[in-house]
Amino acid sequence: MSPDRASIAAYLTILSGSAGRLVISLVYFLIVANTLTLGEFGIFATASATGVILSRLLAFGFVSPVYRVATVKPRLLGTYLAGFAALGLLSLPLIALASWGTYALLFAGKVALLPFATIILAEVLGWRLVELVAIVNNGMRRFREAALLVVIGSGLRTLAAIGFYLQARPTLEGWAFAYLGATALSALIGFLVFLPRMRLAFVPALYPRRMADALSAGAADILFYLQAELDKLLMLAFAGDRVAGLYAIAMRVIDLTAMPVRSFNQMLVQKIMQERGLRGGARHQVLVELAIAVVSIGGLIAIILLLALFPRALGGNVALASYLFLPMLLVPAFRNLVEYQAELLYARERTGSRVLLLCAVAALKAVLIAWVMTRHGADGSWALWLNGVFGALYLLSTVFTYRLLGKAG
Repeated sequence: MSPDRASIAAYLTILSGSAGRLVISLVYFLIVANTLTLGEFGIFATASATGVILSRLLAFGFVSPVYRVATVKPRLLGTYLAGFAALGLLSLPLIALASWGTYALLFAGKVALLPFATIILAEVLGWRLVELVAIVNNGMRRFREAALLVVIGSGLRTLAAIGFYLQARPTLEGWAFAYLGATALSALIGFLVFLPRMRLAFVPALYPRRMADALSAGAADILFYLQAELDKLLMLAFAGDRVAGLYAIAMRVIDLTAMPVRSFNQMLVQKIMQERGLRGGARHQVLVELAIAVVSIGGLIAIILLLALFPRALGGNVALASYLFLPMLLVPAFRNLVEYQAELLYARERTGSRVLLLCAVAALKAVLIAWVMTRHGADGSWALWLNGVFGALYLLSTVFTYRLLGKAG
């Protein structure tokens, strides 16, 4: 990316929104993580991760054409959003069926169906629609509005968490309904206040031509979040809800280090889409990846130092999970770099190749984590082995991505 003033200003706007969201999300996360029991938080985190994955089925991936048209031809946005609405309704039975199957396979006997379904609904028809409005605004370079919407949404979830904390007997079911209320209100505010005014026009002939991009991008999106969240589901399956809760807390802290990286990824994708290519040679790519790794590891080190000085600064349950942070020190770098490389493929419209990469990453992650937890789950050394797991995923992604982009020129 060229360091022109407009790009820097846009990045700082996105980053400021991410920073505001980071602070608010941290408060929200700490309240929920320390109010629920470790087992309940493990269930909530894995159910929420499942909802995030299933939310990518909404409208069969038509978010991707919506984003592209918002970026390059915003005058057609009303037509594409009408198609998103129609496809969204058609996709709901598939989402319901997939949710029921996932519940029967992983969650039956661990949590009642009602709170599980409520959490899924919050992710699919709550937060995913907030993301849609933010995506439209980002595509139109209305970065301030997109950032503000995400901050408001995070703030509403934090207010819901505070109300939940003040309940006399907080339960997972009570939190599920509070979570649904906060995300639904966020989506309503997004559509009423932040969605640019436009005239919706349903043009059936337009959508079949865009479905190939939608389906491939949607499949890649599902696979991206599947490989990103698969570890939480595997922890629940192999180690139980308490270890899943500890691991979910550790990964939530690690995920906070990705916010500056995701702001950069967003700007990079738009730049590549607009300029039809990626500037800079191998040395430039090495420097970018090194910077991402340093930022990622540095964020986790800052949290480790904070907890070394003030062990209960982030609450009792986070303190219980803090022993995982140092052994998993390299995980944030490898995880964020795989995400960055997947975004490079998306920006170059290599969505089919991105699907293949994410399939391979998800399969390798499943095999390696299953091996680690069956061999080392009992002795507690599994956290250290995860550096090797995520390192292997990064190597696979690096070889695949840069060989493909090199052939593309």
